Amino acid sequence: MAPVKMPGRKLILSIIGAVVVVGVVASGVFLWVGGYLNPIFASADPGCAETEKVVVVADTSIAPALTEIAEQFDEASELCLSTEIIAQDSADTAAVVASGGAEADVWVPESSVWLDRMNATAASLGQSLPEVEVGSSIASSPVVFAGAATKATELASEPVSWARVLGGALPTILPDPEASAASLAGLLALRGHTSQDDPRQFAGAMIELGKSIPASTSAAFGTLSAAQQPAVVVTSEAQVAAYNLDDPAEGLVAAYPVDGTVSLDYPFVHLSVADAESGESAPATRAEFVDAFEAEVRASAKTFAAEGFRSPDGTGKLDIAGLGAEAPAATAALDGAAQLEILRAWSVLTLRSRMLAVIDVSGSMEEPAENGLRRIDIFQQAAVGAMQKFSGEVELGVWVFSTARNGELDYEDLSPIAPLGDAAHMQEIAGIIQSLPTRLGGATGLNDTTLAAVQRVRETYDPEKVNSVLLFTDGRNEDENGIDLDTLLGELAKIDDPAKPVPVIMIGFGPDTDLAAMQRIAQATKGAAYSASKPEDLGTVLVDALSQRSCRPDCG
Repeated sequence: MAPVKMPGRKLILSIIGAVVVVGVVASGVFLWVGGYLNPIFASADPGCAETEKVVVVADTSIAPALTEIAEQFDEASELCLSTEIIAQDSADTAAVVASGGAEADVWVPESSVWLDRMNATAASLGQSLPEVEVGSSIASSPVVFAGAATKATELASEPVSWARVLGGALPTILPDPEASAASLAGLLALRGHTSQDDPRQFAGAMIELGKSIPASTSAAFGTLSAAQQPAVVVTSEAQVAAYNLDDPAEGLVAAYPVDGTVSLDYPFVHLSVADAESGESAPATRAEFVDAFEAEVRASAKTFAAEGFRSPDGTGKLDIAGLGAEAPAATAALDGAAQLEILRAWSVLTLRSRMLAVIDVSGSMEEPAENGLRRIDIFQQAAVGAMQKFSGEVELGVWVFSTARNGELDYEDLSPIAPLGDAAHMQEIAGIIQSLPTRLGGATGLNDTTLAAVQRVRETYDPEKVNSVLLFTDGRNEDENGIDLDTLLGELAKIDDPAKPVPVIMIGFGPDTDLAAMQRIAQATKGAAYSASKPEDLGTVLVDALSQRSCRPDCG
């Protein structure tokens, strides 16, 4: 590519012929920039017939570095060129480009995964896939764990690792993967360390990470110093650099996972745009300016390093407080399809739930289970652990049931459906769980209770949440005065409303469970039926129940 001749400037851009093409970019960086730097606008020099304008939309993390480069580039053109850098979150730009509304020459997203998101969004809108030319990356940054500098010694007492995150041994904060490529790449790394023998481990970890989602990466950083235990934020090396370069009252340190990490890339994407006034394709002259600016960008390794970025191939040294000088080993996080799959799973697992827990307190719950404990003891142990899986935004109510529990009714309403974030409500439910052994008695009034529970949830339906019934039982319907199974299924069909689905998740304990009947009830409500006998089984089936919400009734 020949150098572009600009008025009054001798362009010697030998770098154009030596552009580094990165096949496997250490992809994984989502840099955090606390402030907003206004782009530099060059004014026209009297000696120029006109000023050529190039518009670059850059992720907010890399926009400051590109702004500095653009300022120098425009100055070297003797002010005959105006390179406008627009800082915008990659999620927003991806949506704009997907809808065909972008009016820019170049887009520099924080990761190639945003191109996959762009195409997926365009397809969902019925739009043609955007015509873009994707160049190799201009920088990279590995995904790391950020911790408060004042707690660095405590964090270093044990090696930080993805394995500890999976096991729940490392308090971890994950900014929303819908907006953070670093978080999404981090989940990809996390999945890579999941045991092949236990695929639910990853889903369980995502449920735990989704209990509290900070509003932004900066908000997540702000919680680190106040945390009682040393905690970490999944972020990128460059985000830590940007935070520390802003001279905060308390800095951060980057902890590098001992079991490896991934890295984000920053591709230089040429957009196909029309001239804003004429509607014609962008003139060749401006395209040449874009090529020249790209070459300038690729020759600016020192500028990127000063802002905390590594080279496109993941190498390079940094001299910034809180970061390691040498680049860590990192693999590419360029598997966009895998990341989109993880994102879909995340979206399902973090859907806020509104549940009515219906607990069997019939006399048979006093019977021993496989491990010698009473069935009610198993439920108590499991319920305490299960409660910890839910965020404070989950809404939960509690019924208990057995025959003639409440006058002629087989069920008793002990606690209304309300947010677990309400401390008084949480305490009330914990008290109910502890009191269950004192409530035992009667037979199993399953059918009448199931119908009443579905009706109650639908009566108070919240369209912004996943509304469901979570029913625990150790047996089969024993209420001779109540409705039979066929009648129950018929009534459920009558009140079925696709606009207000209320799936029934049925969990059976012990050998007396009528699993066949439970499966028919679950199928009728597009729910699921499970069998559990050990305390740890309840946590497993809850992960299944939550992770399969998007595929019912046809989950494999």
